[in-house]
Amino acid sequence: MMALVVHLKTVAHLRGKGDRIAKVTFRGLSFLSRVAENCDEVAHFNETFRWPIASRLDGNEMLEIQVYNYSKVFSNRLVGTFCMVLQKVAEEGHLELTETLLDDNNASIKTSVTIEIRYQAMDGTVGVWSDGEFLDVPDDRDGMFTFETDSLLSGRSHGSATSPGRTLQGSIPTFRKAGKGVFSAMKLGKMKSSKDDHKRADEPAVLDMEDLDRKAMRLAGTFDPDTISLASVTAVTTNVSNKRSKPDIKMEPSSGRPVDYQISITVIEARQLIGLNMDPVVCVEIGDDKKYTSMKESTNCPYYNDYFVFDFHVPPDVMFDKIIKLSVIHSKNLLRSGTLVGTFKMDVGTVYSQPEHQFYHKWASLSDPDDITAGCKGYIKCDIAVVGKGDNIKTPHKANETDEDDLEGNLLLPEGIPAERQWARFYVKIYRAEGLPKMNTSIMANVKKAFIGENRDLVDPYVQVQFAGQKGKTSVQKSSYEPIWNEQVIFTELFPPLCKRLKVQIRDSDKVNDVAIGTHFIDLRKISNDGDKGFLPTMGPAWVNMYGSTRQYTLMDEHQDLNDGLGEGVSFRARLLLSVAVEILDTTSPEIISSTDVQVECVSNISESATGKIEEFFLFGSFLEATMIDRKIGDKPISFEITLGNYGNQIDGVSKPSSAKKKKKDAENEEEESELIQNSSEDEADEDRDLVSVSSTPVMKPVITDRNYFHLPYFAKKPCVYIKSWWQDQRRRLYNSNMMDKIADKLEEGLNDVQEVIKTEKAFPERRLRGVLEELSVGCSRFVTLANKDVNLAGRTKLDRERLKSCMREMDSMAQQAKQIRTQVKKNTVRDKLKMAQNFLQKLRFLADEPQHSIPDIFIWMMSNTKRIAYARIPSKDILYSIVDEESGKDCGKVKAVFLKLPGKKGFGHAGWTVQAKLELYLWLGLNKQRKDFLSGLPNGFEEIKADKMGPGLNSVPPVSLVYNMKQVFQLRAHMYQARSLFAADSSGLSDPFARVFFSTHSQVTEVLSETLCPTWDQLLVFDDVELFGEASELRDDPPIIVVELYDQDTVGKAEFIGRTFAKPTIKMCEEHYGPPRFPPQLEYYQIYRGNCTAGELLAAFELLQIGQGGRADLPPLEGPTDSEHGPILPVPLGIRPVLSRYRIEVLFWGLRDLKRINLAQVDRPRVDIECAGRGVQSALIQNYKKNPNFSTLVKWFEVDLPENELLHPPLNIRVVDCRAFGRYILVGSHAVTSLRRFIYSAPDKTSNNWATAAKLMNGYMVLTNGGSQPRSSPSLSPRTFSRPAGDLIVNMDSEPLVRKMDTVVKLDAMSDAVVKVDMNEEESDKEKKKKKKKKKGGVEEEDETDESVLDWWSKYFASIETLKETLRAQEAAQAEAEEREDMEIAAEAADIKPDDLLLKGSKTKERGKDKKSSKDKKKSHASDGMEKRPVKARVDELLVYNKELESEYANFEDWLHTFNLYRGKAGDDDEHALDDDRIVGRFKGSLCMYKLPLSEEITREAGFDPNMGMFQSIPHNDPINVLVRVYVVRATDLHPADINGKADPYVVIKLGKSEVKDKENYISKQLNPVFGKSFDIEATFPMESMLTVSVYDWDLVGTDDLIGETKIDLENRFYSKYRATCGISSNYSVHGYNVWRDPLKPSQILTKLCKDGKIDGPHYGPGGKVKVASRIFLGPTEIEDENGLKKQTEEHLSLNVLNHWEEIPRVGCKLVPEHVETRPLLNVDKPGIEQGRIEMWVDMFPMDMPAPGPAIDISPRKPKRYELRVIIWNTDEVILEDDDYFTGEKSSDIFVRGWLKGQQEDKQDTDVHYHSLTGEGNFNWRFVYPFDYLMAEEKIVISKKESMFSWDETEYKIPPRLTLQVWDADHFSADDFLGAIELDLNRFPRGAKTAKQCSLNMIRNEHELPTISIFKQKRVKGWWPFVARDENDEMELTGKVEAELHLVTAEEAEKSPVGLGRNEPDPLEKPNRPDTTFLWFLSPLKAIRYLVCNRYKWLIIKIVLALLLLIMLGLFLYSMPGYLVKKLLGA
Repeated sequence: MMALVVHLKTVAHLRGKGDRIAKVTFRGLSFLSRVAENCDEVAHFNETFRWPIASRLDGNEMLEIQVYNYSKVFSNRLVGTFCMVLQKVAEEGHLELTETLLDDNNASIKTSVTIEIRYQAMDGTVGVWSDGEFLDVPDDRDGMFTFETDSLLSGRSHGSATSPGRTLQGSIPTFRKAGKGVFSAMKLGKMKSSKDDHKRADEPAVLDMEDLDRKAMRLAGTFDPDTISLASVTAVTTNVSNKRSKPDIKMEPSSGRPVDYQISITVIEARQLIGLNMDPVVCVEIGDDKKYTSMKESTNCPYYNDYFVFDFHVPPDVMFDKIIKLSVIHSKNLLRSGTLVGTFKMDVGTVYSQPEHQFYHKWASLSDPDDITAGCKGYIKCDIAVVGKGDNIKTPHKANETDEDDLEGNLLLPEGIPAERQWARFYVKIYRAEGLPKMNTSIMANVKKAFIGENRDLVDPYVQVQFAGQKGKTSVQKSSYEPIWNEQVIFTELFPPLCKRLKVQIRDSDKVNDVAIGTHFIDLRKISNDGDKGFLPTMGPAWVNMYGSTRQYTLMDEHQDLNDGLGEGVSFRARLLLSVAVEILDTTSPEIISSTDVQVECVSNISESATGKIEEFFLFGSFLEATMIDRKIGDKPISFEITLGNYGNQIDGVSKPSSAKKKKKDAENEEEESELIQNSSEDEADEDRDLVSVSSTPVMKPVITDRNYFHLPYFAKKPCVYIKSWWQDQRRRLYNSNMMDKIADKLEEGLNDVQEVIKTEKAFPERRLRGVLEELSVGCSRFVTLANKDVNLAGRTKLDRERLKSCMREMDSMAQQAKQIRTQVKKNTVRDKLKMAQNFLQKLRFLADEPQHSIPDIFIWMMSNTKRIAYARIPSKDILYSIVDEESGKDCGKVKAVFLKLPGKKGFGHAGWTVQAKLELYLWLGLNKQRKDFLSGLPNGFEEIKADKMGPGLNSVPPVSLVYNMKQVFQLRAHMYQARSLFAADSSGLSDPFARVFFSTHSQVTEVLSETLCPTWDQLLVFDDVELFGEASELRDDPPIIVVELYDQDTVGKAEFIGRTFAKPTIKMCEEHYGPPRFPPQLEYYQIYRGNCTAGELLAAFELLQIGQGGRADLPPLEGPTDSEHGPILPVPLGIRPVLSRYRIEVLFWGLRDLKRINLAQVDRPRVDIECAGRGVQSALIQNYKKNPNFSTLVKWFEVDLPENELLHPPLNIRVVDCRAFGRYILVGSHAVTSLRRFIYSAPDKTSNNWATAAKLMNGYMVLTNGGSQPRSSPSLSPRTFSRPAGDLIVNMDSEPLVRKMDTVVKLDAMSDAVVKVDMNEEESDKEKKKKKKKKKGGVEEEDETDESVLDWWSKYFASIETLKETLRAQEAAQAEAEEREDMEIAAEAADIKPDDLLLKGSKTKERGKDKKSSKDKKKSHASDGMEKRPVKARVDELLVYNKELESEYANFEDWLHTFNLYRGKAGDDDEHALDDDRIVGRFKGSLCMYKLPLSEEITREAGFDPNMGMFQSIPHNDPINVLVRVYVVRATDLHPADINGKADPYVVIKLGKSEVKDKENYISKQLNPVFGKSFDIEATFPMESMLTVSVYDWDLVGTDDLIGETKIDLENRFYSKYRATCGISSNYSVHGYNVWRDPLKPSQILTKLCKDGKIDGPHYGPGGKVKVASRIFLGPTEIEDENGLKKQTEEHLSLNVLNHWEEIPRVGCKLVPEHVETRPLLNVDKPGIEQGRIEMWVDMFPMDMPAPGPAIDISPRKPKRYELRVIIWNTDEVILEDDDYFTGEKSSDIFVRGWLKGQQEDKQDTDVHYHSLTGEGNFNWRFVYPFDYLMAEEKIVISKKESMFSWDETEYKIPPRLTLQVWDADHFSADDFLGAIELDLNRFPRGAKTAKQCSLNMIRNEHELPTISIFKQKRVKGWWPFVARDENDEMELTGKVEAELHLVTAEEAEKSPVGLGRNEPDPLEKPNRPDTTFLWFLSPLKAIRYLVCNRYKWLIIKIVLALLLLIMLGLFLYSMPGYLVKKLLGA
């Protein structure tokens, strides 16, 4: 008998003296020890407790010991708790330990406990000891223990190999084992007085399962339920098994299929571009598509605002590897390509992984790829968004973009990447490859061989590496299957790179075209770690395996895509030895190569052992069953082949290298063989050497199972295969990844359980979640202990070491976090914590993926005629054996159901869903020397059959087949009850479903039910005499799986596949009793899959009953005849079918809408049929659908028997038929309401107070807030509410934007009267102050803006957008704060502070806040008494801007009228079912209400109860009604470009019924963000015309206009909604001005009507500005000013205040729709699911039988205001000197100043030239005049100009107001030289310096810190500003200073006081006083000479003249001297 024995010895280190008692709990059963009386620090218990157990001990179960201080009188006080997981005990059978206890806060205390535990299993698998070292004893069939000598020597300890019941299941919760207890272990926590008083001990067990659980629950009742956690093995989804592993239910590979993507990029502007006076263009390049912005001339800060859209239709992998490249090019034109300034690269995947898949308003920093030593070359501001199908991108609201341009803080980089990225070299070393396939036909080779006489390898491989948009290639190795390259490819790229993947591809060089042999992607995130203890990307040297198409060579390979890395490879192609390293460059060092071109160099060879020691591996497989073979293949003989790499591949496997190598291809093999010989006896070695691998099963002809499938008749004889292969021993990698996978699988399964518990609303999901987190932390800690071994094996790479370190760190921290989160799981936090646990799951999956491969994957191929038909691929790690149980693969030594699929693209779509074959397969892979155990996991009861040729006595040869001599006979009963939400397979939009159940080699079919998506078969299928092979006891734990396939029966042709699901039966052996808890089994839901999509659910139960000696007579009897096969259909027996009770379902029939034609005929007389569970009701017939599509009879009902359990309720079907002549009916469309839960009516609560009682219908109209009935946690009272002693409630309505008001929920006692009060005072002035502050900062509003006359609707709109942005920011901040608080709590727990203290701290600060607030409120209430005397300051009233559709805010306005879409036609098979829109053929409007009978009398006795209307009281009549619909279209944003130039010419079209309004003549030229500002009036009649379509079209001069996108609005639901969406209620009432009241009914009239309709008392207006509505009192002002400023008394403010707080009114209250603007996405049928832009608009509706509304509000776009900017350039100074003088070489400059505002082409102006300035001073006195149109609100200048000479019309541009001034040097013959520039943003520019001296570079450098001014405020500014340019090193340098005066005047002022340009009249400027040097020398040469002579060279000339005189004198002297001398001498 199995038992667990615990010997409790002592408890030590107790405090104080007293009586102690201990309590020991295991599996929910507790024992109390005796009382140890009067003991000091040590209590000696010395007691033994024994639990006899029926099922094996699971390693995850817990033992718990609690020690109490015992008291006779009071309750015992807990000292501490000790818990342990019994994993070690389960493995080793014996354990002694001393361990400390934990107190209530899970902190350890000094007290310790000493215990000894023994566990004895039945078969003695655990519990054998030998000299202190525990050795694993396998469970041998002979009953003998054999030890592995090998492992004895290695001296490692082993865990148990067949540890019982510890399988980690696969990823999807499929199998449910009914009747297992939910708690296989229970952890009972601290004794606290229970916080949740309503949880009492008498709660039922969680799943009403075993008595054990009930006991546990009862025990639990005395403890704090917040600490109980449930361990694994839940009843919900697990199969507890140790010999079978879970099959994978999703069949289809999703990766290779192309999808739609749209990438939108807005290039807004560029800044700080390096270079002088450039003309920049931005080029946007994605893959091979290029698009350019327009060119901006002569600026370093161009503003573009260009929007580009790229559309792609490619597989996700291809999309995410594409590179987005932004580059700035300088002076590009038609003839020259321009020079590159800098580029920025990022892959699409990085953008897609951002939140919302986008970067918004971020700055990309540019770098120069040719010069990596240079720094940043400038910045581009852009938005990048990547939209896949079904993603919707929330664009932040676009309004005036005044956000500070903080470049560094908003860089275009993902989170966590440093702003300063460094250059790095990426070295990819390619060593060699092996196992390449043939890539050429053999014919040519044979010809060559005949001529040349040599045999060549038929492949010429080279390797190509791609990274960040660059490619590098190695050399080509001619004719080699085992090429050796030893080369490295070097990329230079910024680090961290924004491109995630390196692509390494082996290609075959060919004269015609090169093809890929295999592709491998290296994900840089997996080979690096960016944490503070992280490491740079590193990998290898390691082998990577490449997979692709099958290896036989064909000229046109149909699976070539697979070789390019798309889709799942179906065969091993080659393996490549490579390594990756990264080195960060020091760009300052001189000898660095500055270009980023790819380089290829040679590297030295690498030693053989560098990648690990080569070991011999052994793979064994046994085919236990091959069924469900597709009938196409079924008529030919079949065999199965297993391959591992090229081993075992007989057709196209090893391409032998031509050089005569040995078969075993590594030199080490000889040593290996000699080792083998030494290790074993002689004959065995010989035999082992000749062990030929058997890799395929014998050929066999299939036998028919049924019409669709065949099976192979293996029966008792199961064929086996085995392969020997040699690989580098890198098992450690796989082991670590297996451990993490198993932890992840267990976690995933647990989380699925928790979700299931939440979904089915069972009790205590939090307990299960605690259990899951506990398992996780245990698993993680276990990983840390196991992973850290074999650390110095051969072939360990740097990545191995670093990965191990980081995995250990991660797992360790995960264990800690899981522990902490576990303690925080409470009932109300389950969902949040579940999310956190899901993050753990993702992290685990990421860590478990090992980037360095070792053993390739295993492929199983089904062969027919040596042709490969279908395959399955199994990762080698899943079947890898290890002595330590956690490390071995999840399917190692287990029977796995494997489904074979078609290769490559054939496997997409229909072909991919039909199973080609289903195998029951047993696989084992491990080292050859560990081979002893390879059969241990097989079901017992077989004999091995060896191959014939082996002599006797050789027992170690693997068997070729197994023969089972034990077989059991069973009867399978499949209780097929019903299915729901099936896939629509017929054109009618319905299916004719039947189910086919497969079990082993049998199959049976249910009957076909026609025309339904929710069949209730209620049928029992009995499979008699099912033979299963193996031992009975094992089969009980591990039955094979049942496959259920659903089909749609077609009258002609083959039945069409709908979907499939798997199930496990509940098993009863013949000696067991058929009774609770396991029998009869319960019905459960099984998810049906079709490919990867869900296709419905099946409700069924399966039981497998063993037939014993007595035959079938012993089985539980079946009702009904069972003798003949064709007897009547058996129903599901009583114990299993659900218990039914009587329900009444009432149906509200309102009308039908938008019915499409059926078979080209209009629908004329439709009728609706409602059916549920076989009963139903029909609507009245609509006589003429065209005239009135509403029903005449509104409410009908029917009664039906439904299951008590709401989850089992069948769906309700709605069908619409058209009644044609001669009694024919045609189905128009149908809709299945899958869940009726939201329509269940729950009766009113008797206990609650008066007004809080009412029916709480789940869908709306009679729903009431539960007043004081339940102690619901009410939101904290808002600052504006607090109680008065009188029980009044005051609500001050501050005139604050409505947004804030949404949080105000006032909870009151039911009886109290309440006062709600409005005052418009205090808050106002605050707001005003805020405004002022804002103005200082942004200078948005002009001073006179608040003047009432200037305000218009747009003021209101822009103010509201600001509010929206603030709200969004506040929400983000609040979220961040909440997260921070949570982190604090976690940290606090880690640091051992009690969370309570923390809460106290927190709440104290809150209290303080509250006090402040309430005192403020008191002030307010006093202030308002004197309200009337004070003037109210004007401020901008606001409306509400929703950044989504109004429907999503108000639950689609389905408060009482629901819309059901009617479908017809086959469902599309695209991945998402989101595309069902094209199947919609109309809509049924109505509602349902169901309730149990009999209903209590009270409701029907209520006053005014109309029995005909049933539960649908007070519903308006549905006669046709005429309505005036007024549509306001404000603007559209981000439209999809429709023209070639990347723009569109949008206009609005509005359709309603037959009327259509086209606004074609007012199209807006070339604009993607058009402001329409229009309103349209349309008259309509509901219900005929109720669907409003607002479309935006693109105007084209020629051809038809294209639809850009449209949005549809259902006006009818809005019209009838209780939220009153007809006309939004504004926040304030005024009779004139911009905020005029729009509704024809005044607030008081609306209020009176609402009160009347809701049958509530009121409104009663009282003195002093009070109004009382339904026991609530509201206060407010009572005066109003009309246009002439006269005061009048009015009740409107009061009424409006009530309307704005209508949700606080009891019983009928709800939020009324406020005045608003909604933002709706524009969609286009051609591009389903992808937004084409958004439109901002709103709709007002006015019934025609009411008074007519006033004229529409004018929302036409603001006209820009005309201004004139006058700039006077007075002087310049310190301008750098450029020219050298011809004569003198002196430096001088001929200075002039150029300036422009809109753009260089448009309005540049130049001063005259100040020639020959020698000091850099220039005097000009020159005036520029710039007229411009300016939009104040948007801070933009508006320009209209033609884009090019060919443009049809002018395009409007909006550009920021920036004045550019430049200083130039004029040259006569060459081009002028640019010297420097300054750009002033007229809204924010630095104040000019007073003097030239004070003017410096800092005015520009520290622009952000200096105070700025706005010319629109100052009007006139004068000062000095610096000119700057960049020098060679890109440093800013000062190149001059300018003294200028800026004067801004409006157009009117400009007209009154005109000025001249330059120095002209009127108001001329005086001529500058320039020095004379400045004149031109060739105009007055004399002057110039005089100047030259007189001024400059005076002294020089004098000196020269003197020198000349001297020279002449000297000459004369010399000349006359001789003659004179002679004269003298001769004395003449």
